Amino acid sequence: REAAALVLLDDDFSSIVKTIRLGRRIFDNLRKAMAYVLAVHIPIAGLSLIPVLFGWPLVLLPVHVVFLELIIDPACSIAFEAEPEEPNVMNRPPRDRKEPLFSRRTIVLSLLQGTAVLLVTLAIYGIAWEQGRGELEARSLAFTTLVIANLGLILSNRVWSKNIISSMRNKNTALYIIVAATLALLAAVFSVPFLRSLFSFGLLHVNDLALCFGAGVACIVWFELVKFFSRPKTKLVKEINE
Repeated sequence: REAAALVLLDDDFSSIVKTIRLGRRIFDNLRKAMAYVLAVHIPIAGLSLIPVLFGWPLVLLPVHVVFLELIIDPACSIAFEAEPEEPNVMNRPPRDRKEPLFSRRTIVLSLLQGTAVLLVTLAIYGIAWEQGRGELEARSLAFTTLVIANLGLILSNRVWSKNIISSMRNKNTALYIIVAATLALLAAVFSVPFLRSLFSFGLLHVNDLALCFGAGVACIVWFELVKFFSRPKTKLVKEINE
């Protein structure tokens, strides 16, 4: 609707260019949001079902799922929608009208992202359980890792032509508010005894938090490498020279 208004209200060739740019940004952001949604729900589903199948203590309780959805919903509806267009958005040829929103490559990458988060989170939970940390501490470690990995998925998927560090130059106030609010709420859950009891968590130490952060970051490192090696060499040379 906004794109059509640009053309109808302003009879100028530049309006057509702006409309094309806007349309491509909207399409890209929709695809990124859907890719993120698919990826992030794989570990949520896995951590809900696998412990039941193997007779392990539950990792995710209803309150944990609600916490995660409080991150996922605004990330999809606000953060990705507010993301500016990719740097090369107007250098790409027109896409085929029959091209689906989800290409096979996008689906595969999303599934791999979600599976990586699931495996790493399960590994953290299993190692903690084998070390005799107890159900509460093991759940704390697994959930904290999942939250950090979730934020990593958002930051990694927001821009597909840049790495996370480079993409931080793109101003997206809504995204930064979501990340800050998530970390603040997670800190409150562990700091306030009532909330910690509500979430069935145990106490975590600084080295535990460092482990969760490192594991969460490890979940998306491979995707950052895929983005790096997928970029055109000419673009890489230009960025290095700059």
